[in-house]
Amino acid sequence: MSPEFLLTSLIIVASPGTGAIYSIAAGLARGGKASVVAAFACTLGIVPHLIAAMMGLAALLHASAVAYEIVKYAGVAYLLWMAWQTLKEQGALKVETKADSRSFWRVMVDGIAINVLNPKLSIFFVAFLPQFIAADEASPLARMLELSGVFMAMTFVVFALYGLFAAAMRDHVVTRPAVMTWLRRSFAAAFVALGAKLALTER
Repeated sequence: MSPEFLLTSLIIVASPGTGAIYSIAAGLARGGKASVVAAFACTLGIVPHLIAAMMGLAALLHASAVAYEIVKYAGVAYLLWMAWQTLKEQGALKVETKADSRSFWRVMVDGIAINVLNPKLSIFFVAFLPQFIAADEASPLARMLELSGVFMAMTFVVFALYGLFAAAMRDHVVTRPAVMTWLRRSFAAAFVALGAKLALTER
């Protein structure tokens, strides 16, 4: 495993994005277990993009402006919906003193959807990973699976750490209504900003 791949992947994963923000929100609102569930869900959301890359669907997404725009704006709409839900205290920052299996299921579904509806991930697997696969590689598919596995493991660990850190600060936050109101507005604004960034992203 090349140091260049590990360093570049870490920079990509650790950079504040939708998955990281969602994991932090889950940790603040629902606690440590929910933050780990959110990190795992965001990681699972990568799998369809990996499968698409292996089947050549990602290349089609990259080549077809219409297909790319459809997925992209579905992702934008979902981020805007999450921003609205956050402001209504029903979304990522809905504080729950006793989380049940239903709330964890909601965290899982939202986390998966966030990454599934991000077309940039498919392009990542088409444009980024092949750079680290040698032209004379005997089993390029196996090598791609290996690199993808490392990238996904890194994603899970980093997002979980973000979320667990937020969960550790939870008691200092949820007991202060003014702070929670400020956080909801900040996270809603972050989801809107990420949606706008995605909308402006070109293939």
